[in-house]
Amino acid sequence: PVYSGSPRFAVEFTFCSKSRRVLRIGKFNGCLMTITTPGLSGLCGQGFRMDATTCLKSLLLGINQYKNNNSATNAAQLQRQIDDVSGLKCARLFCPNQVLPSECVGGLVELAGDPNTSPTLRGKIVSLLSQLASNEETREALHSSYDLTSALASIIHCNSTTPSEPIVLQCIQVLQRVTYNTRIFHSTAYIDELIAFLMHHIQSPNDDLTMPCLGLLANLCRYNLAIQAHIKSTSQVKAFYRTLISYLAHNSLTVVVFALSLLTSLTLNEEVGEKLFHAKNIHQTFQLIFNIIVNGDGTLTRKYAVDLLVDLLKNPKIADYLSRYEHFSLCLTQVLGLLQGKDPDSAAKVLELLVSLCSVSSLRRILCQAVFRSSVAQPRSCVKKDSRGRTPEPGLALIHWASLPLQGPDSCCLQALQLLSELFEEVMDSSLGASVQPFTDLLLPVLLDLLQPPELPLEEQLARRNCARAACAIDVLLALCGEEALKLQVSRRLTARLCVSQVEYLFSSSRMDVGFDCPMAESDLSQAGATVVLKMLDLMSRVKQVVPDMETSFYRILQDQRLVTPLSVALTSDRREQVQTALRILFEAAPLPDFPAIVLGESIAANNSYRLREAEFTPRRMSVQDPALATLSRPCAARTPSVGSATQHSIHSLIERLQTGMEMKEEIKDVRISEIMDVYEQKISALASKEGRLQDLLEAKALALAQADRLIAQYRCQRAQAEAEARKLATLLKDAERRKEELSGELSSQTLEAERAQADIQQLLQHNGRLQAVAEEHQALSASYNDVVLKFGECEKMLRDLQTAHSSLNKQAEAMKKQNDTLKLQQEKMLSQLAGKEEKIQALSQNLEDRENKISGLEQRIQSLEEKAELREKQSEDMEETIDILRKELNKTELARKELSIKASSLELQKSQLETRLEKREEELNKHSHMIAMIHSLSSGKLKTDSVNLSL
Repeated sequence: PVYSGSPRFAVEFTFCSKSRRVLRIGKFNGCLMTITTPGLSGLCGQGFRMDATTCLKSLLLGINQYKNNNSATNAAQLQRQIDDVSGLKCARLFCPNQVLPSECVGGLVELAGDPNTSPTLRGKIVSLLSQLASNEETREALHSSYDLTSALASIIHCNSTTPSEPIVLQCIQVLQRVTYNTRIFHSTAYIDELIAFLMHHIQSPNDDLTMPCLGLLANLCRYNLAIQAHIKSTSQVKAFYRTLISYLAHNSLTVVVFALSLLTSLTLNEEVGEKLFHAKNIHQTFQLIFNIIVNGDGTLTRKYAVDLLVDLLKNPKIADYLSRYEHFSLCLTQVLGLLQGKDPDSAAKVLELLVSLCSVSSLRRILCQAVFRSSVAQPRSCVKKDSRGRTPEPGLALIHWASLPLQGPDSCCLQALQLLSELFEEVMDSSLGASVQPFTDLLLPVLLDLLQPPELPLEEQLARRNCARAACAIDVLLALCGEEALKLQVSRRLTARLCVSQVEYLFSSSRMDVGFDCPMAESDLSQAGATVVLKMLDLMSRVKQVVPDMETSFYRILQDQRLVTPLSVALTSDRREQVQTALRILFEAAPLPDFPAIVLGESIAANNSYRLREAEFTPRRMSVQDPALATLSRPCAARTPSVGSATQHSIHSLIERLQTGMEMKEEIKDVRISEIMDVYEQKISALASKEGRLQDLLEAKALALAQADRLIAQYRCQRAQAEAEARKLATLLKDAERRKEELSGELSSQTLEAERAQADIQQLLQHNGRLQAVAEEHQALSASYNDVVLKFGECEKMLRDLQTAHSSLNKQAEAMKKQNDTLKLQQEKMLSQLAGKEEKIQALSQNLEDRENKISGLEQRIQSLEEKAELREKQSEDMEETIDILRKELNKTELARKELSIKASSLELQKSQLETRLEKREEELNKHSHMIAMIHSLSSGKLKTDSVNLSL
């Protein structure tokens, strides 16, 4: 129900969870208006929506109504609202840091612990709390903020006489889920009764509650010395031990691992534990645990088996036994095979076990060999698949779990990265760096992808996850930098831009820009961001010499003012690794000229003063809060007196003693004035101390009053929001009624239009038939058009190819023209030379009458040369004709070009032959001229120089 604050018009909605209908709407001047709607869809069309906030407000209102009046009607109404909230299936519906969900959960837990609550409603509440406990964050909040353990323990105590009730089993299962990996204080309400109930039903044979009771008691006893001491102090502890030992032979592996976990928590350091985990029996225990891990009944059994082995490994003697266990390598191989599965919960527990194995040096060495040599020593082609078709390569499985998305299960990624860091440290110690280089090639892209800053802003929880993953990835890279070859391999992939972008993202998104008045010691996101920044700078300092631009970026970040906050937090931290990393970075940054040393000193001083104020204020705050906590922690239990009552009792006794001291002093007549003054001084000092305590209580009351004022303001704001929503619903109702009247008028008009439309429909059907025929013709034409378009495209493509071929042939033809012109020029030169030769021959014919026959022969030869020249002209004409033919026949261009090249080479050869012949003829003419001159000299006896020169 949602109500408005108007005195004249109050709106009330009551929803039915089954039919999802609005049963009652509105009261006007005291008159109830009842309207049954067809469902929520009608109102949703007008903007009404049942979202999560509305459901939570309705749930909170129902809780308050049931607290004020626990009638059957209010109980049924609250059950419907719980069903509505359960049906939302929203994983993060109840956020612990929001006011409305916190009030809802607090009210539900209070109703669950109230013995006056109806059993049916209590069962609904426990079912909803069980659904909420499936979320990790909500589960932690249920335990730490709402004290769900004491509420469920009170339910079990109230129903201890009727353990067969379904709510008892339901409460035990919810407690088992809530108390897993959580420490429960022995001072919690009804914890002793709960332990007695669990021990009783564990010792009862053939009981349906045996298995869940074993699991819950195993959770309570783990790492809890107070509860262990309480169980050991009971009278039937020996019989309880015998019952647990008998469960080790049970046919259910879950019962076996629960019993063994209980025995480990209770008897590991006692005589019974020494007998149970003796060297003779420990190997059988190891085999049993590994069989449960590998062949367990489910994820729950595997979880408890892994936790059991992790607890046993913390004992040095048992860890030594496990390192000498002969079948450990085979069992380890089977455990590594579980990483090939797809269940993230099982993989997370297996990775947790492997990380705990790394705490023992001998086991870490065996694990390193099993992980790397199985996947690196064998070639990828030689790796055989198992019966399920999976390759037994644990290294690739680790890479898979380390590369899960940010929204996926976070523990798998962190555990895988932590395991890889441990394994690479072992690789550095055992000098196996060369053998893991192929695996490192596969791992480095995953690690660098984890260091990429997100593109969009993240929520605070996702931002913390991102910082945790980046820190683990940097730890792996730092481990890889311990060996020189792997360091060079990292430097080839790592870039300065990636490191700078990650640091800048952390500076801007982790809220590190805080002043000295508000240190970031309380901000988890800032702490995580500071850790990642320091680790990134440590990585940059190690690879700054081998990565380009890394040194410049590193020193530029060291001189940034924003680095002061991470350095100051790390230097004042109580963690050794952070202090050492900060000192290394400070050693690098101190010599730089722009390093903000003074600002760093002020920030360290501010952090120290903040921690000092917190240390001084914590005891005072705890002393003020103790009385309130004592009155609120156990509303239904009669326990021992609280701290506040003890304090009040001591104050009253002190006042009584002071009063009796005054009476005794008045009875004494002869008393010195100094003694009276001493008494009054003591009284004054006591009153001053009492005044100081009262002042502290006054401050606490003032703080509580301020908190109450804030809650009142929040309540007023919520009430105003509820009234606004009610007014909005009233307007929606009026709009719906007005819309209904309009629609009724439209309906009558539309009925007439429907009859007209019926006739139109018949005509449209006929027209539709004609249009269908046209559409078929159109489809055929469109198909033919598509074919034509395809053919046209092919023709265009062929045309472009022919054009390119034509242009290339034109270029070749132009080249042939140029060659023909050069040949013509050469021919003209040869003709001019031949003309000169003819002139010389004519001159010789005049001067050499006696040798006319020879000269005539020479003329005949010259004529033959002319004929050859004519033949060359004819050949050139033939070449022109062939060029024309080449223009017409484009496909035979290559053959013609080859023929022309052959003919040109023959012409050149003929030219060279003619030149040689001409030279020979010139030599013969010279010889003949000498002979003619000698003949003339012999005939006349004189030598005529002029004639000789002329002949020459």
